[in-house]
Amino acid sequence: MSDQFRLYNTLTRQVEPLVPVQERHLRFYACGPTVYSYAHIGNFRSFLTADLILRTARAIGWKTTYVTNITDVGHLTDDDTVDPSGEDRMTRALRSKEGQRFANVWDLARHYTGALLEDWQTLNLIEPDVRPRATEHVREQIRTIEALLSQGAAYETPQGVYFSVAQYAGYGKLSGNLAAEALEQAVRNVVLDEEKRDPRDFALWKKDSEHLMQWHSPWGWGFPGWHIECSVMAQAYLGETIDLHTGGEDLIFPHHECEIAQAESLSGRPFANHWVHTRFLQVEGQKMSKRHGNFHTVRDLVAGRRVNPLALRLALISGQYRKPFNFTFATLRDSERHLERWRNTASEVERTAKANVAGKDNLGTSLEEIYGHMLAAMLDDLNTPLAIAYALDGAKLIRSRLNSMSRASADSALQFLDRINDLLGIVSFGPVVGTNTLDPIDTTSGAPPTDNGDLMVGNPFAKKVEALIAARNAARQARNFERADQLRDELLALNVEIRDTPEGTTWQRKSQI
Repeated sequence: MSDQFRLYNTLTRQVEPLVPVQERHLRFYACGPTVYSYAHIGNFRSFLTADLILRTARAIGWKTTYVTNITDVGHLTDDDTVDPSGEDRMTRALRSKEGQRFANVWDLARHYTGALLEDWQTLNLIEPDVRPRATEHVREQIRTIEALLSQGAAYETPQGVYFSVAQYAGYGKLSGNLAAEALEQAVRNVVLDEEKRDPRDFALWKKDSEHLMQWHSPWGWGFPGWHIECSVMAQAYLGETIDLHTGGEDLIFPHHECEIAQAESLSGRPFANHWVHTRFLQVEGQKMSKRHGNFHTVRDLVAGRRVNPLALRLALISGQYRKPFNFTFATLRDSERHLERWRNTASEVERTAKANVAGKDNLGTSLEEIYGHMLAAMLDDLNTPLAIAYALDGAKLIRSRLNSMSRASADSALQFLDRINDLLGIVSFGPVVGTNTLDPIDTTSGAPPTDNGDLMVGNPFAKKVEALIAARNAARQARNFERADQLRDELLALNVEIRDTPEGTTWQRKSQI
């Protein structure tokens, strides 16, 4: 099987091989969230695309260097219209009902950053090698802006420092947005800086001595623009030309277009050779919004509705990243059933493996072939629907051989399930891979799940459940079945489902979808 990895390139508008600058070493950057609120499932659909690229590259033996950022300053409310008017989204969030519980904007940023990392682990995403924060790289951003000014690619006004789009001939090549008149029309309802030279010009630095997050610069007190942070951090950790840049389709313009302009004006070299963008997510056929009552965060579904986080992950990757995806609770229920099938299959195979039944391996070759098809689907522009179908075929084949399975076949079956998990992350929770530049996560509130799909050991909820199970087991051993039944009822009241097996009692929280 060829290990050519083909992905749609937004820049060239075609599916083409992903070719790292350094052979078999993929260096890529994924745009992370602005941490002014909890990340929603649409955000995580994009993050999952990057995670699947990472897993697929590793599956074919590539080395990977993966960077994804935290935007904790500079993302203005009107940044999607190019003009840097409006207020910082962090500042606006602090004034909201939810934001009023924070002492300051720094506390707000820390809280939602921690929440993001918890949700990241909850959905079994691999940790990046580096997760830089915009506020920790302001010095580098200031130096980059100084360099752009010195070479005439930027200019200063009383309100800020702007990138001069007119001097960069390639502006618009990613998005196709080329006309200054069209951009001026797009921002007609926004207060413009009258001293801007061109309506397309975007802010590198906003002068604002009243801003809640501000730094001193050669242009006075203020803060960096949103677009400058990502190109600076990407190049700081990955070099002037990176192999791949990913994000949601809403970032194509202006964010990624502006990143390209800044970086290439300064270096004279391509900024990113390959661009991958994930399409929008709808919920039950409608745009996701709080107004429609269909706005869902990961923690809403996992903690509130008791959705198994791996089933949520499976549902979010069940549609190919490049096609619009309609998230439904019917899809989520199907994903719960698929997950249960893999888990039950794994449990049965583990029992067989422990039994040490002699015999030939009559599964290994067939499962290897199925895995080959699954990997080929992922190498073909992340065809997740097909890859998942092959993963289900493999589980079906394993179950058909359970009654006559040898130890050797059981070992092959377990290896197949492990390989599904390595590639798609949907069977059990794997170890965190890579290093994280952020502080350790406090797992005592909203903790990520363990590999049985429930809350991590050490979480108060998990401790309570384990104590009730231990008390029930003790009651059963004492043949006090009335007390054991009472304890089972207490567990059911907590939406906890328990199973008594020869190896002990297992539990999971029941879904409320």
